[in-house]
Amino acid sequence: MTMSTYRLPSVSLRFVPVWRRNLLVWRKLAVASVIGNIAEPMITLLAFGYGLGSLLQEIDGVPYIEFLASGSICMSVMMASSFEALYSAFSRMHVQKTWETLLNTPLDLDDIVLAELLWAASKAMISGLAILVVLFVLGIGLHPTTLLVPPLLFLIGMTFASIALIMNAIARAYDFFTYYFTLVLTPMIFVSGVYYPTAQLPAWLQSLADYLPLGAAVHLVRPLLLGRLPVNPLPNVLNLLVFCVAAFYVATVLTRRRLLT
Repeated sequence: MTMSTYRLPSVSLRFVPVWRRNLLVWRKLAVASVIGNIAEPMITLLAFGYGLGSLLQEIDGVPYIEFLASGSICMSVMMASSFEALYSAFSRMHVQKTWETLLNTPLDLDDIVLAELLWAASKAMISGLAILVVLFVLGIGLHPTTLLVPPLLFLIGMTFASIALIMNAIARAYDFFTYYFTLVLTPMIFVSGVYYPTAQLPAWLQSLADYLPLGAAVHLVRPLLLGRLPVNPLPNVLNLLVFCVAAFYVATVLTRRRLLT
C-alpha cells in the first residue's frame, strides 16, 4: 500500500461518460424506478398524514400532514441515494464487473467513484421532484420558497450517497447492507424530526440529532415547504457539506484499497 492510496480524490470531467452510461441504463426502467422510489414515502404520508393526522391535527401550528411531508421527502431522498450507491453500485463493481471494464479505459478509479456519487444524487433528486409534484397536487408546498428545495435535495442525495459508498467499499455481499439500513438509517429517521419534533426526545438525543445529516436536511427543507426561510441555515448546510466531502474521501480511499492494492 502506497501513499497514493491516501491522496485526495482527483476530480475531472472524465466522470461524465460514466454518469451518462448509468443514466442510459436507468432510462429503460425509469418509470418503474421512480414509482418504486416514491411509493413507500407516499403510502407513509397518506397513511400517517391523514390517519394519525386526524388525531394529531397540528404540530406547532402546522397541519400534521404538511409537517410529515417535509420530513418524508428528505427521508425518501436519503433512501433512494443510499439504495443506488449500495445495491446498484455494488452490482456494477462486484457482480457485473462494469467497473473492471471501465478501468481498462483512460478512466481513473476516482472518476468512477465520483460518477457513482453524482448519479446516485441525481436519481434521488428525480425521485424527490416526483414526490414534490404529488405534494403540489395535495396542496402542500405551494410557496415561492419551494424553488430552493431541488438544489437541497441534490446536496442531500450527494451526502448520503457518499456515506453509502463507504459501505459499498467494505461490503463482501449484499447482505452486509442490511446492517447499515437497520443500525444506521432507520434509527436516524426516528431521531431526526421526520415523524415528530426532536423536542420530544431526551436531551442527549436532541443533541445527537443536531449533528445527524438527516436532521440537518429536515431543518433546511421543512421551513421552505411551509413557506418560510430556515432560521440560521448555514450550520445545517455545512453539516451536509462536511459529511459529503469527508465521506467521499473515505469512500475513495477504501475503494482504492479494495480494487487497486
